[in-house]
Amino acid sequence: MAGKHLVAGSLGSALALTCLAASAAPVLADCDGAFATSLHAAPAVDARAYWLDRRLIKWPGVDAARGVFKLYYSANALLRAAPGARVSGEDGAQTLTRLKGDVPAAVAQRFKFTGDGIVFTVADAAKLMTQQVLLVQEAEDGAVIAATSLQLAGALDDLYANAAKADDLGAIVTARGAAFKLWAPTAQNVAVCSYVSGAGKATAITPMQRDDATGIWSANAQGPYYQYVVDVMTPSAGIVRNLVTDPYSVSLTTDSKRSYVANLNAAKLKPAGWDGTPSPNKVAAQTDMTVYELHVRDFSINDNTVSAANRGKYLAFTEAKSNGMKHLAALSKAGMTDIHLLPVYDIGSVPEKACVTPAIPVAGADSEAQQAAVARASAQDCFNWGYDPFHYNAPEGSYSTDPADGARRIVEFRQMVQALHKTGLRVGMDVVYNHTFIAGQNEKSVLDRVVPGYYHRLNAKGDIERSTCCDNTATENLMMGKLMVDSVAFWAKNYKIDSFRFDLMGHQPRAVMEQVQARADKAAGRHINLIGEGWNFGEVADGARFVQASQLSLNGSGIGTFSDRGRDAVRGGGAGDSGQQLFTQQGYINGLVYDANAQAGQRPAADLLHASDMVKVGLAGTLRSYQLTTADGNTVALQDIVYGGNQPAGYASEPGEVVNYVENHDNQTLYDINAFKLPQSTTAHERAQVQMLGAAINAFSQGVAYFHAGFDILRSKSLDRNSFESGDWFNRLDWSYQDNYFGTGLPPAADNGRDYALLKPLLRNQNIKPAPADIAYARDAFRDLLTIRSSSTLFRLRSAADIKQRLRFFNTGPSQVPTVIAARIDGKDYAGARFKTVVYLINVDKTEQRVTATEERNRRYQLHPVHTGMAAADKRVAAEAKYDKLSGTFTIPARSAVVFVEN
Repeated sequence: MAGKHLVAGSLGSALALTCLAASAAPVLADCDGAFATSLHAAPAVDARAYWLDRRLIKWPGVDAARGVFKLYYSANALLRAAPGARVSGEDGAQTLTRLKGDVPAAVAQRFKFTGDGIVFTVADAAKLMTQQVLLVQEAEDGAVIAATSLQLAGALDDLYANAAKADDLGAIVTARGAAFKLWAPTAQNVAVCSYVSGAGKATAITPMQRDDATGIWSANAQGPYYQYVVDVMTPSAGIVRNLVTDPYSVSLTTDSKRSYVANLNAAKLKPAGWDGTPSPNKVAAQTDMTVYELHVRDFSINDNTVSAANRGKYLAFTEAKSNGMKHLAALSKAGMTDIHLLPVYDIGSVPEKACVTPAIPVAGADSEAQQAAVARASAQDCFNWGYDPFHYNAPEGSYSTDPADGARRIVEFRQMVQALHKTGLRVGMDVVYNHTFIAGQNEKSVLDRVVPGYYHRLNAKGDIERSTCCDNTATENLMMGKLMVDSVAFWAKNYKIDSFRFDLMGHQPRAVMEQVQARADKAAGRHINLIGEGWNFGEVADGARFVQASQLSLNGSGIGTFSDRGRDAVRGGGAGDSGQQLFTQQGYINGLVYDANAQAGQRPAADLLHASDMVKVGLAGTLRSYQLTTADGNTVALQDIVYGGNQPAGYASEPGEVVNYVENHDNQTLYDINAFKLPQSTTAHERAQVQMLGAAINAFSQGVAYFHAGFDILRSKSLDRNSFESGDWFNRLDWSYQDNYFGTGLPPAADNGRDYALLKPLLRNQNIKPAPADIAYARDAFRDLLTIRSSSTLFRLRSAADIKQRLRFFNTGPSQVPTVIAARIDGKDYAGARFKTVVYLINVDKTEQRVTATEERNRRYQLHPVHTGMAAADKRVAAEAKYDKLSGTFTIPARSAVVFVEN
């Protein structure tokens, strides 16, 4: 989960209430006016009732035995319904009757989360969608007993289902200008404003015409920049005239003030050779994916071999001779397949004009001064991870060399993709369709100012759910789901994006994710790989509203989810640990039982055995049906091993449905977590070896292998657990391999301050900080592991059947050497196997270990060629690792991963 967002109150300007006397049609001056103008103010009212569809209303929890129920409406938002008084300001009312019979099954299923309530029938919902509407329970004398507004999604999806078929929303370039289409079924009036530039005054305003069958408004007008004027009833402020950008914007001007009209097929928007630069043909199956997760600004802002104008920009990737691009090229050559970019769509949290880079004072390794400087500038600085979606289909402007030019960011984004493709690396995008940057009538709200109350998931009062740390979207609603589907297909087609990583994907319906897959494949003309966070939490948890795209609910979809099973076993503890837990919860690679740190105390041997089993779960692709002999001697399916108290350890049906990782942008880096968990006497070189143990487990695990940028060079964030707005200082990468930035100040207090007393001694300990030689060792050892993984499809088996047939663990059960993982993979007659057999052994202990497997006697095992090559990073393996054919005994050096092969 990317849990790193600013609170709503700090995100947008307050609603500018320039009241008008009447709802006159918008005029040209409105195009240069306030972002929101009140036309007819009305107090906010809870929305505790639901439109189930165009003819049914449900009011949960109301006392059905009292009074009569009426639906009041007003085109000018004049309704008032105070308890004990009579309703006033209505244009009309309908007396409601209860539904006789059952709610249609599909409707009942969609709204199952609402609980019990009265269901009423309504004669004509269509004319009510643009008005203020109140559902009122009245006493016999007409006095209001209770009143509520209604949540609209059910009715809008029923009335305007045909809108989902539209394939031309947004601005489409024509011979005379552009054709504009906006889905705004609740709007009373819509017009498009035209601008010659991103900052000058409007040159024209063109009324748009409504299609009653779809709720889509359309007009032909000029560009190249534009905004919409939308008069619409809002839940919080009555009828408001919103000046708003296009939800389907393909580009924008500075700080997203205006949308930009672009024909993405035009030659001027394509870099030279764009059409002829193919995506690398590296991924035949999803399990071939080996991913490097990278932030655009991190990549180059600290790299002085990149020209100053391009540092932190898309164009940094075009400088092939820079240290950073040489690093990526080396990873590509070793076997890396994908670069996954943290959000590169338009985000709301970074000023595109006049952002600042704070001056960081020279201070001690455990000083608070560095983080204080970062914190003071956090709202104005140039850095944010970007999990703050503003416009889903437009490239982020802060990474462009000229954010004022709507064309520039399109071309430069494509140049970045083209450069990575030429380097042999596919390009993936981290996408965040589970929430928006802000909602309601805030200036940086887009969707909610076009169709208020529709695009976001609401609670029982009608307030927006915020379980994802921001304003949750409702992709179960037809047009929000369509927006996600359209957006992914758009990026795949127009920017040659090869794969997508979905933030908090468990908040999306599985059915919509399957639509995403089908549409993206069709748009791109090839298979697009989809992976995401399948965490199960919040208001949608356990299928409360729909079948989720979560870990336990995606079987058979081919969509991958990140696995916390192997991650937690390898690292120790969990993502939310703090205080002494950071030390005491050691993991499989950092000393659990066999190398206890001073705070951990002596843990029972069973804990290490259980961790070993969980590591094997990950190595076996976290498959439900894989049979494993566990530490107690029983052989069970992975789905029958308990994880986290109540979940199956094995949850995937196929290996492509699991993403293996030990570090990503969230939480502490592995180097930093090991600073807590390894004994303080552990040398920096030994820490580098431990880091590569984590890399080896990830590289050898069946499924998708996912690595955080800098993992291979021992990246530290100076113990920061959440660097989403920690600035360049705590997110630096050093492609010259001289520093990993451990001990560069206490991390920001907001997320780390409660643990400062624990962090300070660690940051002062210079023995933890690696020397350049340690960084170089990790860099080269990581590339060796990539080369081994890419050398054989046996590390990337295609199916569950393949894994069950070919992968066998030995050194299992109660008599195992608990610090050694040992596995054999049969390569006979397997396409791309290269070897007849592969055996890998991972010794996490700080001493040499021997494992005997009598069934492995009399084989012709040799070390993998990578180990015996002149450039091998870990010389100990060739010198000390052995296989004795007479006894079937393998000798593995301390803290090493060894691969034997049989030709």
